[in-house]
Amino acid sequence: MADKRRNTGRLVADRRYPAKSAKPAKPRKRAKPRRAAPARRKPARGGILGFFGRIIRWILAFFFRLFWRFALVVSLIVAGMVFYTYTTLPDASAALDGRSRGSVQLLDRNGVAFAWRGDQFGGVVTADSVSPHLRNAVVATEDKRFYSHFGLSPRGIASAVRINLSEGRGPLSGHGGSTITQQTAKLLCLGVKYDPKKWKNEAEYVSDCRRGSLLRKGKEAIYALAMEAKYSKDEILSIYLNRAYMGGGAYGASAASERYFSKPAAALNPQEAAMIAGLLTAPSSLAPTSNLERSQARAATVLRLMNEQGYLTDAQTRTAQANPATLSEEAERKTGGYFADWVMQSGPDFFTRDTTEDVIISTTLDQRIQRAAEAAIKTVFDNKVSPGSKAQAAIVVMSADGAVRAMVGGRKTNVSGVFNRATQAKRQTGSAFKPFVYATALELGYGPYDTVEDAPFCMNIPGSGQWCPENYARAYNGPVTLTEALKRSLNVPAVKISESVGRDLVRQVSEDFGIDSALTDTPALALGASEASLLEMTGAYAGILNGGSSVTPYGLRELRLKGEETATMGAGGGIGERVIREDAARQLIWMMEKVVSEGTGRRAALPDRQAAGKTGTTQAARDAWFIGFTADYVAGVWMGYDDNTPLTGVTGSGLPAEIWHEAMVRIHDGLPVRPLPMIAPQASRPAPAPQPAAPQRQPQSGNPLENAVNQILRDIFGGN
Repeated sequence: MADKRRNTGRLVADRRYPAKSAKPAKPRKRAKPRRAAPARRKPARGGILGFFGRIIRWILAFFFRLFWRFALVVSLIVAGMVFYTYTTLPDASAALDGRSRGSVQLLDRNGVAFAWRGDQFGGVVTADSVSPHLRNAVVATEDKRFYSHFGLSPRGIASAVRINLSEGRGPLSGHGGSTITQQTAKLLCLGVKYDPKKWKNEAEYVSDCRRGSLLRKGKEAIYALAMEAKYSKDEILSIYLNRAYMGGGAYGASAASERYFSKPAAALNPQEAAMIAGLLTAPSSLAPTSNLERSQARAATVLRLMNEQGYLTDAQTRTAQANPATLSEEAERKTGGYFADWVMQSGPDFFTRDTTEDVIISTTLDQRIQRAAEAAIKTVFDNKVSPGSKAQAAIVVMSADGAVRAMVGGRKTNVSGVFNRATQAKRQTGSAFKPFVYATALELGYGPYDTVEDAPFCMNIPGSGQWCPENYARAYNGPVTLTEALKRSLNVPAVKISESVGRDLVRQVSEDFGIDSALTDTPALALGASEASLLEMTGAYAGILNGGSSVTPYGLRELRLKGEETATMGAGGGIGERVIREDAARQLIWMMEKVVSEGTGRRAALPDRQAAGKTGTTQAARDAWFIGFTADYVAGVWMGYDDNTPLTGVTGSGLPAEIWHEAMVRIHDGLPVRPLPMIAPQASRPAPAPQPAAPQRQPQSGNPLENAVNQILRDIFGGN
């Protein structure tokens, strides 16, 4: 049976609506080739390696999340500290004068200022009011990115750490990488005020401000950031230019400019500006008043930096380096030198070196005499000393009352803060001590024409054995007068006289005349085996000139606070008590005049007036002296080596006497001629036979006590 369903159509409903006309089909766009789908991440590696990898990734993610949270917290804390510091900062104008001490102005005997000490402040300057060369020099030297950083220089800090580590130091030791802003923060002591209850003195306070610990560096950075937020760049630079120490006691650009060049800071040329900017790294050692050559070398480096950073053209740089800055004539005179240093040391610290007030000190200095003393040393060394010689010389000039008129403590003049051979060097005095031996004999009644035997002589010294003094020429002259013995600087008679009158009395007389150094208690005392300073010896000779009274050398006449009329303190020296009788002193002056006119001191003789003095040469010629006086002034000269090397061909009768002569000729130029206050003894009588070891004296009148003492001494030592 056939299947009827085989030809049957689909069972669908009839269309109710006619079909729409079909639209022609649009051509298909060419499909873009699809990118290959990224390969699926491989499933985490299993096993032990995969386990530890997942742990490491988790730890790194943890610390990353921890770090940025910690950094956020630290940033908020720093921002809070900066904001708090910002609120405590003073106005820029109130932060300019940063002196911790006052200034000291020294006036000469005529009331003319010749030196300054302490902290001098020349007045307020701003970054706009100073010479643009100075502003550029400071930026080029101290912080070339000053106008572009935010107070800290990460590049500078990283460079400083690298240099410190390469030089074997700690990362924060040595180079600091500090910006000008950080240096200014340090100058402001991070806002900490001086409190005498917390610090012993201001020096300790300043030292604490300069500490470089890690904690201190952190505080400094906070303060620098606050300053950058509070002040403009020019205000920060202005504070720096006013507070920075620039050597020579000068704080700030104005004081330094006046101190070194006698001109305002606005008038500095490139080389002068470079010299001042160069002082900022080491103001004390680089100050031109201490070492001009070193200061000029540093300024040349600053000029090169200015050129490299575009502040100077090549032509300007060459011109400036070819004509380095030098001290003005006024500045050279106003260093004060050795004399000013001595006066500052002789006054009380709270009014001189550590004063918090501005002080004016009137002194005894005579600038004309000071220049004469300096010229004398220069003349002799330039003409009579080998150019390569390291020998030194010193000279002190004073009046008979101990008022010091001039002082040179070494061959190099116009310096300060250096070793002063006139006051600090203690050297054997040699025969320059002998006048005090004869002063003791004259005080006890002996006369210039009394005689002593100059012959070989030995003594037994307990603990040392036999000692036999010799004359310099190793020759002996038999009986000689005291005047002849002093005039020819004979050693044997001096020892005999000292032992005869009593060594203890010689020591007492010399100490009373002002030789404060310890004196040896041996027979060699008479030959100057003890040490003393040139200032002590010159002061002791001044006592002879003034008639036999002790003298305390002094340079400070009066000290007062600036703005006050009444003196706070007066002179600390002058004439003291009588040591020997006036007629004994006058006879000793007569004997010492013979030293210059006829004896070992002939090279010191002056062409137009009388002079008296004494030469001195120590063992092996390690020291050479000449000390003497006219009716007007006393002057002492010492010459030798700092390391005690023996002088070659130099004795007290040679170059020291010539320096003395050169100085005194200049000092007395234009002064009226006055005779020495001396007494010539009575005419001599024939000398007795040359037997006694002790001096033979002429019959002289005296008081009974003196005659009794003299007789006892003669009985002990065998004198007639």
